[in-house]
Amino acid sequence: MKSETMTHLAERVRMLVGDDPRITEKYMFGGLTFLLNGHILVGCKKDGGILISVGKDNHEAAKARPGTTEMVHGGRVMSGFFWIDGDAIEDEETLEDWLRFAEAAVAQRPLKIEKPKKPAAAKSPKTPARR
Repeated sequence: MKSETMTHLAERVRMLVGDDPRITEKYMFGGLTFLLNGHILVGCKKDGGILISVGKDNHEAAKARPGTTEMVHGGRVMSGFFWIDGDAIEDEETLEDWLRFAEAAVAQRPLKIEKPKKPAAAKSPKTPARR
């Protein structure tokens, strides 16, 4: 379910990424996520915050920035992924800085090729009930 806040944030991100052909959009983690070459770049949350991918090498530098919370999944810290509070990205300059920081890390990763989905197994026809 979309929210006005998330829609506005997604529009702000679209303005910053422009018409970069490497960028695609996908709904993930309860929000709209922008992928760079198939890898998470930034996700827009309903509350106005973002999920950002900065890479494992930049984890400590990102952690030191204001408004960050490490992403935890299944009780484990997801190194290189952070939730950024909406208050910390209110101005365009700060949001753009986060996007460029993330882009520098994510652009280093190889192009992610989506695997084709396996076709659903064919169901065997039902046999009529005997009387």
